[in-house]
Amino acid sequence: MNARSEPPSEPPPARPDAPPASGASARPPLLRELLLVVALFLVYKSGRRLATGHSEAALRNGHDVWELERALRLPGEGAVQSLLLHGDGLVHLANTYYAVVHFPATAAFLIWLYLRRPVHYRWARRVLAAVTAAALVLHLAFPLAPPRMLAATGLVDTARVYGPSVYGPPETDTLSNQFAAMPSLHFGWALMVAIGLAVATRSRWRLLWLLHPVLTLLVIVGTANHFWLDAIVAAALLGTALAALRLPRPARRPPTAPTVPAKSDEAEQTDEARAEGEELVGARR
Repeated sequence: MNARSEPPSEPPPARPDAPPASGASARPPLLRELLLVVALFLVYKSGRRLATGHSEAALRNGHDVWELERALRLPGEGAVQSLLLHGDGLVHLANTYYAVVHFPATAAFLIWLYLRRPVHYRWARRVLAAVTAAALVLHLAFPLAPPRMLAATGLVDTARVYGPSVYGPPETDTLSNQFAAMPSLHFGWALMVAIGLAVATRSRWRLLWLLHPVLTLLVIVGTANHFWLDAIVAAALLGTALAALRLPRPARRPPTAPTVPAKSDEAEQTDEARAEGEELVGARR
């Protein structure tokens, strides 16, 4: 009997709409990523401290931004703050959101992507790094005082009055640069978190992640920590980074020819007997 082996089966071609591979092979080394994040954070903090000591220029730029917003007929930041000031509990909640959500939410976003969507993690990390670097350059080139520091705005420094506050007096604050209002990384990072989760997940409710940047926008404006234009510039920087750093598409495999299943020995013998019978019939005729 003739033994015929079946050709090795090949996996079906990947669908064009299939998500990128998320196996361990696509995940970058954890130690390298931790060192990279720490290095970027230290560079960012050092750069923000370099921008301190420009209070006069920052206050002057703040007045210019305020006047520009009025010329553009943007809604006043005071309209949002008046809603928060209806109750001490609401304004305290807004101050708490501003103080404690920014970094943990972004860190949780990157950790989840690293563990579950490595390809998306690489993309999101590059986008966030690009936006943060561009923001640092703008902070150095255009120091800007937040609206809570400008008497002309008539806004209340809600964190100082109602608490909690993450800032001390600007002249003695050595941990942060309070004259780096534009662009707002609070809003830029929150918007990237929402976009990244909407892209990396398949739930029908994934667009609800956009509530995070919307809430962040209302908080940073209502607490007088940012102008509307701070968020607009942050969104523009993020849009530029997303256009330049696109999410890589999964590789498409070439279509494979269909394999013909091998016949069994009994089927082959039946076919041979049938062929011999047809030859004998033909010879008798």
